[in-house]
Amino acid sequence: MSTPETSRFVRLRVELVLEVEDADAVTKAAVRRVADDPEMPDAERAHAEDAVTEDTAEALAYLVDPFGLVSEVPGVELQQASWSSERIEYDPDSPDWDLDEDDGEDDDEEEGGIG
Repeated sequence: MSTPETSRFVRLRVELVLEVEDADAVTKAAVRRVADDPEMPDAERAHAEDAVTEDTAEALAYLVDPFGLVSEVPGVELQQASWSSERIEYDPDSPDWDLDEDDGEDDDEEEGGIG
């Protein structure tokens, strides 16, 4: 592919940290989504129901729809999506969770100047 052709594609990375306030509601919603999926084979349905029932993070991963995130954006078409979920320890005051971590070098240059 030439450069003009490849420049049409954009990788959008999004990282979310969700606080689950009602794990039962999340699990029930995921079980409903599995049960209502007309295209899911029965063997896969049984496995999916077990997975979302046993793990809230898995239930959330099943409920998140990357297509839904971009389906209303004009002029774009989702080409590929992948996502995963995991339980984490979260401390909003920890520097490990600084959303501007990629900007650290730029901040130093702005504060100290160049040269």
